[in-house]
Amino acid sequence: MKYGIAMFPTDYAVQTDQLAREMEARGFESLWLPEHTHIPASRKSPWPGGADLPREYWHTLDPFVALGAAAAVTKTLMLGTGICLVIERDPITLAKEVASLDHISRGRVLFGIGGGWNAEEMEHHGTPFAERWKILRERIAAMKAIWTQDEAEFHGKYVNFDKLWSYPKPVQKPYPPILMGGAGPHARQRAADFDGHWMPMGGRAYSEPIAESMADFRARAEKAGRDPAAVTVSIFGVPPDAAKLAALRDAGVARAVFFVPSALADAVLPLLDQYAALARKVG
Repeated sequence: MKYGIAMFPTDYAVQTDQLAREMEARGFESLWLPEHTHIPASRKSPWPGGADLPREYWHTLDPFVALGAAAAVTKTLMLGTGICLVIERDPITLAKEVASLDHISRGRVLFGIGGGWNAEEMEHHGTPFAERWKILRERIAAMKAIWTQDEAEFHGKYVNFDKLWSYPKPVQKPYPPILMGGAGPHARQRAADFDGHWMPMGGRAYSEPIAESMADFRARAEKAGRDPAAVTVSIFGVPPDAAKLAALRDAGVARAVFFVPSALADAVLPLLDQYAALARKVG
């Protein structure tokens, strides 16, 4: 099982390039950065994590800029969006950003995506909350066309463009792995349909037996025509508990991702040491 670290990169936390260097030195496989372009001041949408929304949600750096800084100072660390809000981005521009990051990192991008929870935030970008999944599906299909075709075109309800040229193409072929965030049967079906990679949050993943949910996902992926050997499950936000990590490892989880707080190095680096030691212990 591989191990990663996720952090909200903010204007008051350890710089992403320093975090990336320290992670690579400790043997972590991947760095994961979330995104929120902004948080509407109305605060109408309830945060799934509780009553009070932590301030890092509206202090978050752009993930592609921050991951670019991480790419420049590392050689092996995989660079993940956890998650990218595709429904808030233009698909032609986003296809360029993902391919550019994959190019400058020499093929180290992990493209984590999701539908989002803040209705007002995405509506500021012109995305109706009720239509976000349909929009997400079309935008990803359009991006795949841009990544894999010399002259890509796409004609759908939400995305429509005639033949275009867009380079660079991703280093990873046919494109970086697309990991679908979310828990429950609908998320597992989307993961099976999109690329065969599922990435549920740890707390929500444990709300149902992990072995059963993984078996369900693998069955859905096989029905969707995915190669069983290429199907993966990554658990996001795992607890630093050796027994639970060992259970995930034994269940066939490909990747476990720890969260660290948006804090300065003196608070974050000891956690990296703790999690790296735990990763070595569990294996």
